[in-house]
Amino acid sequence: MTSVLLCLLVFIFLQSSVLAEQRRLAPEDLLVITAATEETDGYNRFMRTAKEFNYTVKVLGLGEDWKGGDIARTVGGGQKVRWLKKELLRLSDQNNLVVMFVDSYDVILASGPEELLSKFSRLGHRVVFSAEGFCWPDQRLASKYPEVHSGKRYLNSGGFIGFAPDISAIVQQWKYKDNDDDQLFYTKIYLDKTQRTKFNMTLDHRSQIFQNLNGAIDEVVLKFERSKVRARNVAYDTLPVVIHGNGPTKLQLNYLGNYVPTAWTYESGCGSCDDDLLFFSDVPDEEMPLVYLSVFIEHPTPFMEEFLERLTTLNYPTSRIRLFIHNNVVYHEHHIKTFWERHRSLFPDILLVGPEENLPESKARNMAVEACQKNPECDYYFSIDSDVALTNPDTLRILMEENKQVIAPMLSKHGKLWSNFWGALSPEGYYSRSEDYIEIVQGKRIGLWNVPYISQAYLVKGSLLHSKLSQVSLYLDEDMDSDMVFCRTIREQGVFMFVSNRDEFGRLVASSNFNTSRLHPDMWQIFDNPVDWREKYIHENYSKIFEDEKHFVEQPCPDVYWFPAFSEKMCDHLVETMEDHGEWSGGSHKDERLAGGYENVPTVDIHMNQIGFEKEWLKFLREYIVPVTEKLYPGYYPKAQAIMNFVVRYRPDEQPSLRPHHDSSTFTINIALNRKGIDYQGGGCRFLRYDCKVEAPRKGWSFMHPGRLTHYHEGLPTTSGTRYIMVSFVDP
Repeated sequence: MTSVLLCLLVFIFLQSSVLAEQRRLAPEDLLVITAATEETDGYNRFMRTAKEFNYTVKVLGLGEDWKGGDIARTVGGGQKVRWLKKELLRLSDQNNLVVMFVDSYDVILASGPEELLSKFSRLGHRVVFSAEGFCWPDQRLASKYPEVHSGKRYLNSGGFIGFAPDISAIVQQWKYKDNDDDQLFYTKIYLDKTQRTKFNMTLDHRSQIFQNLNGAIDEVVLKFERSKVRARNVAYDTLPVVIHGNGPTKLQLNYLGNYVPTAWTYESGCGSCDDDLLFFSDVPDEEMPLVYLSVFIEHPTPFMEEFLERLTTLNYPTSRIRLFIHNNVVYHEHHIKTFWERHRSLFPDILLVGPEENLPESKARNMAVEACQKNPECDYYFSIDSDVALTNPDTLRILMEENKQVIAPMLSKHGKLWSNFWGALSPEGYYSRSEDYIEIVQGKRIGLWNVPYISQAYLVKGSLLHSKLSQVSLYLDEDMDSDMVFCRTIREQGVFMFVSNRDEFGRLVASSNFNTSRLHPDMWQIFDNPVDWREKYIHENYSKIFEDEKHFVEQPCPDVYWFPAFSEKMCDHLVETMEDHGEWSGGSHKDERLAGGYENVPTVDIHMNQIGFEKEWLKFLREYIVPVTEKLYPGYYPKAQAIMNFVVRYRPDEQPSLRPHHDSSTFTINIALNRKGIDYQGGGCRFLRYDCKVEAPRKGWSFMHPGRLTHYHEGLPTTSGTRYIMVSFVDP
């Protein structure tokens, strides 16, 4: 009994001595050692977090060739032990020095040296390795590990901490090849009870210092504190200091790294967005970076004319742009031809590849990027798909200034969560929604986001294409779409892809319901692409009705209002569509299009339902006419129902005028579709009760007047040419 008590007292004394020794540790007693052969994005992220907490870091291997094997796929890593063995030889006599070795490419630091050393001290051991739930690389050794009642059981060599003499004594035992496995080496030492006791070794079973993510992703959540963010292990209620994305968890580490420790906080927003920025404001045009700008038109896309025109309005010298266009759609050939004829002087070196070449998308993308790779003067490669409405002319400059190797502007479909990036990947490598995806798309979290997938518009540094990406296939894979191949390749090269929502760049255009059999198919896009439709087809001064009514709403007759509604293009496209349809009514009382088969006041017209545009027209009434009606006729709330919606054609030799009549509506709108004095002479409208005429209606402007009882009116004779008006009897 006495001997047992004596042993217990000796153990307590030794533990107390260790604890007392460790409690005296200060940050200057800590050296962090890491290994890296090149300064990758992951390395720079690690060093940024180390600098933030003022760690002293020694980097081993920079500039050397990696001979430690493909540790992402199999065993290896022994070269790191050899470097560490050499480095610790000169530190082995520093008894009070604490050394922490961690990987760098897949590690971030979440807190400072004080917390790290405090937790190390409380563990009460001289050497502490990180722990994980998998016995790697030799599963047969699993049963030899000491039993653990709580926490992870197996050693992971991606992070360990201890006193310099002990760590040095351990690594001096290394006598293997560079491509032998470092984790197996440390595992065998740990499983040797004699050595484990000699070096007073333990594992960080409950992730107090080290958090390995492999097998533990569901245990780790973000904990937002006032001015910083921590990764919290909810299984053990710990806040680890070192976060390690070991194995297949690199993407989860990237997600955590978007926040931890201060990359993004609720208090300050993006904490690292302004690091390492480039500035071009004082650079002359002729010295701006050379950009290879590649356009891909792979499917029929609405608003193509506007898309191409935006290329000419970029705030970037066209002399420093080399334009490549791959058009795989016969329908868009006339758009390309018009663009080329109009702007050939801006892009004299343009390379056009049309549908006649029958070049698959993946090979076209490869051709475009190879043009940059072959030219050592190519500074940037910018890829943009035709379904991108890039409305910010400064996009190129903004993305360049962010100084990232690969970066995309955040774009989404209007009013939807569909965007050009994914926040996470499923285990199969496809879309998965990250916890922050919605808030990023909706702009509730603003910053630069490291994501696993980008598409449709992105900028790549030429230096990356000329080096790390020069020997890989960026787009070609028979079993995978080219965008997926691109992102997979970038990830495999250890390059981060960023998406920025720091600025408004534009939006994505929906093209799934685009019917090119119509003469002007963009007209039908009011549902799928309402913003683009408005920009193209609504009068530029429409919104000013609600800001400056006195100057943009006129009242030529009592309760007759006159305001801008359609753009020139909408007027022209509507007239051309009707003439292309060609089935004008004869202007007789008999009209089989109507329920009763009889029209009391007939006109030569075509109804909207004849061209399949009635749903779109009613949408136009709801979105653009109802707000004006409510403003001009206070107290009346329109239902925006309308059965009679039609374009009328007046000609001297066909039907020049219309007799006095009431409209079968609560109110009527009447939009002039062409110009008096240019397209026709005469015409206009007279309200008999008030003896008031409007004889020079403006193209694109709409009349609005009550339909019944008070506003008995007639169409004045058209004396030459052809007059077109769009009429709608609203709320009959």
